[in-house]
Amino acid sequence: PKALSREHAHNGAQSGWRLFWIAVLGTALLVMQSLSAAARPESLAPLAEKVSPAVVNITTSTVVEGRTGPQGIVPEGSPFEDFFREFQDRNRGDRAPRRSSALGSGFVISEDGYIVTNNHVIAGADEITIEFFNGTELDAELVGTDEKTDIALLKVTADNALPFVNFGDSDLARVGDWVVAMGNPLGQGFSVSAGIVSARNRALSGTYDDYIQTDAAINRGNSGGPLFNLDGEVIGVNTAILSPNGGSIGIGFSMASNVVKGVVDQLKEFGETRRGWLGVRIQDVTEDMADAMGLETASGALVSDVPEGPAMEAGMQAGDVITSFDGVEVADTRGLVRQVGATQVGKTVRVTVWRDGKTETLKVCLLYTSDAADDTP
Repeated sequence: PKALSREHAHNGAQSGWRLFWIAVLGTALLVMQSLSAAARPESLAPLAEKVSPAVVNITTSTVVEGRTGPQGIVPEGSPFEDFFREFQDRNRGDRAPRRSSALGSGFVISEDGYIVTNNHVIAGADEITIEFFNGTELDAELVGTDEKTDIALLKVTADNALPFVNFGDSDLARVGDWVVAMGNPLGQGFSVSAGIVSARNRALSGTYDDYIQTDAAINRGNSGGPLFNLDGEVIGVNTAILSPNGGSIGIGFSMASNVVKGVVDQLKEFGETRRGWLGVRIQDVTEDMADAMGLETASGALVSDVPEGPAMEAGMQAGDVITSFDGVEVADTRGLVRQVGATQVGKTVRVTVWRDGKTETLKVCLLYTSDAADDTP
């Protein structure tokens, strides 16, 4: 009987441990499911409902010249001259100026009616009409544009405070994060598409490019619309796509919000962008250059020329390698151009250079010039 009791006790203990581990595994599965649900919401509808009132459709109207007809296609005195003169007279109405319309998207960033969109959406427009999510239409005035980042700032006047959205920190966006694009694709009206951040820090053709690449569907008419994170913050302005046929194939680009915020602030204050100007011509450092100059890595920006300007006054020389600007390590020329351009005009910054095998720190007061070339940040 004693042996039997011990066996029953042993079996009971094993059963208890099995139940314990089953409970632990069950709890772990529930936690994993909960984390998965937190990472990917069941529906994006609450987010869409929250931010949609601040997203707008933009219609522009432009006067374009009419056709001039077949002038000059026959020599004077030709037997066909009378025939073509009659043809031009019959089609004289085509020469009259006519209006051309274009569509785009945008979003409200303040309750008093400031609206962000792309410059190419409103470029050359005589009239700009804003359509809100509730169907209200208002005329907009152009505050300012920045062609280098393709950003434009508009302003409407409304009787009541307008719903608006805030900018988020685009530097926190990670490859793989969920994003939502909103706008007016192909003129079909308000539309939502979702995807992920496919890549960061993309450059297309501009000096100050800092694009977020996404596979969220972006088509013609989405230009100027917002790219949201799941907190409802704008982390990008939908600007361009790569496509062989003009439609979305999952390669879209949104200008990073941290670039857009600085541009918008300057457009509000000055009606134009005023970027910092260092006054140097620069080129990337190659491996051979790094070896020759005793640099540990092929990074930084090699100064090839120092024209008259802030850098010259601070003592910078051709042959210096700029390794740090305002406390931030310089990776390459593109990074330096963006850093200088984003720095406040008039600010005195510390610039660390590599010269003759050692580092030196210069103090440079940045100036502003609208005539500075792209290769002279």
